[in-house]
Amino acid sequence: MKRIILLILSMMFSFSGFAKPSAKKGGPVSTEVSYLAGGCFWGMEDLIRKLPGIIDVKVGYMGGNVNNATYNIVKTGTSGHAETVKVTFDPSKLKYEDLLLFFFKVHDPTTENRQGNDIGTQYRSEIFYTSEEQKETAERVKARVDKSGAWGKPAVTKIEKAGQFWTAEEYHQDYLVKNPGGYTCHFIRPMTF
Repeated sequence: MKRIILLILSMMFSFSGFAKPSAKKGGPVSTEVSYLAGGCFWGMEDLIRKLPGIIDVKVGYMGGNVNNATYNIVKTGTSGHAETVKVTFDPSKLKYEDLLLFFFKVHDPTTENRQGNDIGTQYRSEIFYTSEEQKETAERVKARVDKSGAWGKPAVTKIEKAGQFWTAEEYHQDYLVKNPGGYTCHFIRPMTF
């Protein structure tokens, strides 16, 4: 019996050298952050977090003129904030340009201050850039989407410098994971830009 146990233990140790290296051993992962507003943040978050290369997605508020934005303030449509997703991703696995092309497929960028049944400035289409490179990419991708004619009319998506991001309340985070079948007007459209 002791021999069997020793044999099993020695096999475990000998095969442990073949295990995949952990991310920590490979060094830190390069990350980039993007802020996207495309209607109700529940559906945006749910679709974006499934993309390869996504590290984290948080929902919150950006673009307004009130500090410490909360859902109760933003839902009135008077604070100037947009429901926004903060996307942290690995640019070696997901290019910013590809993230934006996906963004333009999962919401209707041609409707001003509206997505599905949600109406108000908080549901506008907007890209908040964090660098000049992101700004240039956003402008180029938006022009590409318009030129394709896939939507039938031009995108009204705003492109502005990112400001303060206010993380939404915990019950909004991963909402459609916590509430399967919950409300969303977002889906992936089979478009080519």
